[in-house]
Amino acid sequence: MTKNRKKVMVAGVFDIIHPGHIYLISKASELGDVIVVVARDSTVERLKGRRPIIPEEQRLEVIKNIKNVSNAILGHEGEDILKIVEEIKPDVIMLGPNQNFDDEDLKKKLEARGLKVEIVRLQELYNAHKLCSSSKIIREILSRSRDFEYLSR
Repeated sequence: MTKNRKKVMVAGVFDIIHPGHIYLISKASELGDVIVVVARDSTVERLKGRRPIIPEEQRLEVIKNIKNVSNAILGHEGEDILKIVEEIKPDVIMLGPNQNFDDEDLKKKLEARGLKVEIVRLQELYNAHKLCSSSKIIREILSRSRDFEYLSR
């Protein structure tokens, strides 16, 4: 971490790393030192109704080694997803364009906990490549499943 730079928190699943993730982290780094919170497997299952493909420790290891990431940690188990924000005390939380948070509601909940955090939402979806989201990558793999039949033998 660099002294006198803002702490910028980014959080997500980061299940299948793709250019959209790299773009988000890159944009966050323009605001300060990036701390990435990787969602726990149990949190993903609770919020998305499915387990992540890649286990949490492996997702964390990949994120820790991405350019512009100053630090990466696993989130907490349980329902209180804002507890980790209290611990990190970021100056800024950067949200991706498709993260399901109401910016104003999030800000109010953080203020109720005594946290003054700037919420910045990345407005543009990164789509410079065909497969810039996990869902697009998964759909592509499923559409080509016959190409991978040899793996099940």
